[in-house]
Amino acid sequence: MVGSGWRKAKLALGGLNLCLYSSEAVDGSGDASPPDRRDDDASLETEFSDLGAPALNAPSLSSSSLWARASRSGSGSSKRTCAICLATMKPGQGHALFTAECSHSFHFRCIASNVKFGNHVCPVCRAKWKEVPFQGPSFAESSHVRSRINPVIWPHHGGHMNIRRQNSVPPLRSSERSVFDDDESLGSPSKVSGVPPHGCAKMVEISTYPEYPAISQSASTENFTVLIHLKAPLVPRTQNPGKDVHGDAQVPRSYRAPVDLVTVLDVSGSMSGTKLALLKQAMGFVIQNLGPSDRLSVITFSSTARRLFPLRRMSESGRQEALQAVNLLTTSGGTNIAEGLRKGAKVIEDRKEKNPVCSIILLSDGQDTYIFTPTIRNGQATEPDYRSLVPSSIRDGSAHHVPVHVFGFGSDHDSASMHSISETSGGTFSFIEAEGAIQDAFAQCIGGLLSVVVQEMQVRLECLHPDVHLRCIKSGRYPSRVADDGRSGTVAAGDMYADEERDYLVSVNVPAADVDTPLLKVSCAYGDPVTKEVMRPEAVQVKIPRPVLVVSQTMSLEVDRQRNRLQAAEAMVEARAAAERGELSEAVSVLEDCRKRIVESEAGKSGDRLCVSLDAELKEMQERMVSQQRYEATGRAYVLSGLSSHLCQRATTRGDMTESGSFVQSYQTPSMVDMLQRSQTFSPATRRSNPKMRHTRSFPAGPKPR
Repeated sequence: MVGSGWRKAKLALGGLNLCLYSSEAVDGSGDASPPDRRDDDASLETEFSDLGAPALNAPSLSSSSLWARASRSGSGSSKRTCAICLATMKPGQGHALFTAECSHSFHFRCIASNVKFGNHVCPVCRAKWKEVPFQGPSFAESSHVRSRINPVIWPHHGGHMNIRRQNSVPPLRSSERSVFDDDESLGSPSKVSGVPPHGCAKMVEISTYPEYPAISQSASTENFTVLIHLKAPLVPRTQNPGKDVHGDAQVPRSYRAPVDLVTVLDVSGSMSGTKLALLKQAMGFVIQNLGPSDRLSVITFSSTARRLFPLRRMSESGRQEALQAVNLLTTSGGTNIAEGLRKGAKVIEDRKEKNPVCSIILLSDGQDTYIFTPTIRNGQATEPDYRSLVPSSIRDGSAHHVPVHVFGFGSDHDSASMHSISETSGGTFSFIEAEGAIQDAFAQCIGGLLSVVVQEMQVRLECLHPDVHLRCIKSGRYPSRVADDGRSGTVAAGDMYADEERDYLVSVNVPAADVDTPLLKVSCAYGDPVTKEVMRPEAVQVKIPRPVLVVSQTMSLEVDRQRNRLQAAEAMVEARAAAERGELSEAVSVLEDCRKRIVESEAGKSGDRLCVSLDAELKEMQERMVSQQRYEATGRAYVLSGLSSHLCQRATTRGDMTESGSFVQSYQTPSMVDMLQRSQTFSPATRRSNPKMRHTRSFPAGPKPR
């Protein structure tokens, strides 16, 4: 009867070229005998249901080779981590484990999915496997696939199974949809997205600082500066996040808006080796720190682009599938950034439902080789129109405007195009010089994205005295406008992260007067991403005292600090222009002059932390302009990432995050610091830590000193 069963199994599975072995049954000659059927049918079905495989009714035939082995987790005693899902592999959890020929172990379900899609290399060491696991079609697969497999019971013997798939068949790949409207439903709103606990700040705080505390009655000035300072409310945390099914601490939940995040990742040939491994690890950190209401879609690009999966909620099952998809990544081909962004924008445009917050993360280590070719005019190469890399649908000011936060990886990326992409979309540009800093760079970024508390903020300025007029608004990267009559102005301040600060310098004329002069009324309105309400904080008026005589007074350090920041940004623009012309000595001189002005300013003399950091950053830029070769390799990217940070007033990664790089702390929010600390403890056994970046997180979180 047993022999008859084996013959039936051979006929049943012959069309699929599947072979199954019992490890104890194979001797050195390669011959195998049928497995011992000591286990009853019920126990076998229970055993293999843990693997996600269908229950089968008969064993298959043996063969002459010994292939991959999957063992029950109870057979080992040491705590290990699955390199695919990053969950621990502990004894007694009821999960099957797979140990490859290179000695690396994984959950069988994870690695079977890996092999299912045609990846036959180890996700850890990249060794090419001759022995691969195979998992039968799951219940979720189409019925026409299931109907070809006659149900039989898979043999189980001694806690081990050995599986082989002969004559490998290319994996089934469905053609990509023409419309990406298959995003997962948002489901019911999260309970944590309710009203914050009593006592926390609920509104943006508006503060004003005049350049000088008073102006004498007889004096008048055409350019009197007023600083407008905005601070976003802080997001409160829930008390005890608890632990997940693996016994690990869950991500602390907060009263925040859920996010739709699309990552556009470079997998061209230059990303092979360590770069790809670190990218996978960084993406693993991102996936593990998204909440169940957040949705993620991953786009990869090389010569072409493809969507790995649609916008998917990062529930337990969603994170598992996302981790598996990321760990299947391989590298090849050229660099088609435009196609990657086009597909990422399409995911956002076509989605049926929308989370309140949406953003794109773009990472590349190369130059777009499909859109731009050098154009020579009058013997010189013309500057390409990098704006064309960004789909018009997501550009700043468009209906689907979505910020693209761009990460240039290594010294070979096109920092000019990457910076332009961030600038065009309203995002930030970071330069990851040290490969090991990629995870921290991503952590800092998502720390902000997961704490958005203000959306589409508009700041309005109104002149109060009939003879007072606005001269200009210095708002950095944020669009501003002064009315034709000079009596009012606006700043499109965009989104703000929890506890984030923004500073704008406004110049007005002040006429002579014998009474206190009302200058400005400052108000703002914005959307609350959680409640969907329009918030209107109480307006603030700026009034300047007019004594008969002013003997002496000191300039406001707050105004002077922000003036130094903008002067440093202007110097970076001027120095970069000189460096692009090959005039490096002029570029260094421009930066040196700016450093002197900052050091000699009132804020600089007071030892202001931002001014000290600006001086250190400008010095670093000078050192990266000592030769054209060094400027091309790292100087340009370093300058552009600094420029992006200071004009957006938002933290970006710069270079190798040297000890002098504590200037990043000037724009870090508590949520960013928290995420960076979490990054440092993520997967400590395999993570390549960056001690220099840890230094920037050693400062206590909190507002900038005033």
